[in-house]
Amino acid sequence: MAALDLFGRRWSLRILWELRAGPLGFRPLQKRCDDMSSSVMRQRLTELLTAQVIHQLPDSRYELTPLGQEARHALNPLARWAGRWAATIDPQGAGHTDDQSASRVSHPDTVDDGTPERDSAD
Repeated sequence: MAALDLFGRRWSLRILWELRAGPLGFRPLQKRCDDMSSSVMRQRLTELLTAQVIHQLPDSRYELTPLGQEARHALNPLARWAGRWAATIDPQGAGHTDDQSASRVSHPDTVDDGTPERDSAD
């Protein structure tokens, strides 16, 4: 349950996804995460560092630890399932492999237009 809690936090999985190809500094990682707020980024990085899923290199870049790589590989079946699910609920968007196809699915923390709910906890 602790792992589901960690990975269920907004942006946590996105950070893992963006670090899959190698280390990134704070600003490049923030840009790849759709310019998420600095405070949320710091909070998520701290949580992932504490969980030992990522670590910070001497040059301040972040990268996945071996445990983080394992988590990413463990999540691959879920990603494949999500692709099949997306194709089922939106057959015309099934060919998309970018983040936009996933964004068409309503997120519990957003209203119908995709903007965050005001009272939504991060």
